[in-house]
Amino acid sequence: MTRIDQTFRRLKAEGRPAFVTYVMAGDPDFEASLDLVRGLPGAGADVIELGLPFTDPMADGPTIQLAAQRALGAGMTLARTLELARRFRQSDPETPIVLMGYYNPIYSRGVADFLTEAKAAGIDGLIVVDLPPEEDEELCIPANAAGMNFIRLATPTTDDARLPKVLQNTSGFLYYVSITGITGAAEANADLVAPEVARIKAASDIPVCVGFGIKTPEAARAIGRIADGVVVGSAIVERLASGQSPATVLEFVRTLADGAHGDG
Repeated sequence: MTRIDQTFRRLKAEGRPAFVTYVMAGDPDFEASLDLVRGLPGAGADVIELGLPFTDPMADGPTIQLAAQRALGAGMTLARTLELARRFRQSDPETPIVLMGYYNPIYSRGVADFLTEAKAAGIDGLIVVDLPPEEDEELCIPANAAGMNFIRLATPTTDDARLPKVLQNTSGFLYYVSITGITGAAEANADLVAPEVARIKAASDIPVCVGFGIKTPEAARAIGRIADGVVVGSAIVERLASGQSPATVLEFVRTLADGAHGDG
């Protein structure tokens, strides 16, 4: 039972969805990023997705790509990303952290060493967008054996023939991508997403979180009514890119959390 599993069990008992926030580790620099991450739970985040900076983030739109470039330019590495998680854990032993990124940095470090270090840093789950289920032996199965969830993405093109494969070995939650395309490219439509969430939940009892294209409290509220969790990333990262302070960004995050949770 990971922190992720415990969180979704608690939220289900409370009758409310999870609010999941994504931020790029090290954007705009290590200390500012750490301040932001430390403030997310107080602003209403139930789960934190921590982006692992990478030079070629093929699934991401310009907002996340530029965030990765800023972080890499500020000296962010895999080791520094895990250090950020470790520093966060010193004051917050409960909020789940999902490390989200691409396989290359993990492969370069070595899977066994990475999993040992990530577990010690307090990472609870992984989203590695360029490892399909056919490659589960690479990282998914070792991660599960190490006590970490491996979270998979499903999309509008994941049909009934493909869905069982996507659900295979997936744990923690399933991340449903609400639109076809890259992050930040369009807005989520709850009416279109609802039947897809229902289809997935009919095939599995795993929680389903919806992300991509959720930019406002109103959109977060609409998605929160139909899913087990609401994921917001680009809308948060955009505010960092515009030069807003972590404190100002956290005020915005709080409005999104209130929307997702159905408050206000």
